[in-house]
Amino acid sequence: MRVISKKILREFWVSYSDSEQQLKSWYQETKKATWKTPGEIKSEYPKASILKSGRVVFDICGNKYRLVVKINYQRQWVFIRFIGMHNEYNKIDVDKI
Repeated sequence: MRVISKKILREFWVSYSDSEQQLKSWYQETKKATWKTPGEIKSEYPKASILKSGRVVFDICGNKYRLVVKINYQRQWVFIRFIGMHNEYNKIDVDKI
């Protein structure tokens, strides 16, 4: 998968250093992945939430942070749509970001 863009993750972990290792691990694992269906993500990340429109929510640091991505399975692209604290996540419309 091609992750667009690592810069967003890097900027986040500079501000929230406790997220750095988990975000780096997620990035490396995602780069190597070849997910073709949401089910393949769920088998790797059982706590991930599969939403409509190709969006997936990953829990980071024991659900302290939320990472929302939009996936184009055919092109193998992962677009980072949101990374933030759990309480910030509650304020967004995840289906529209």
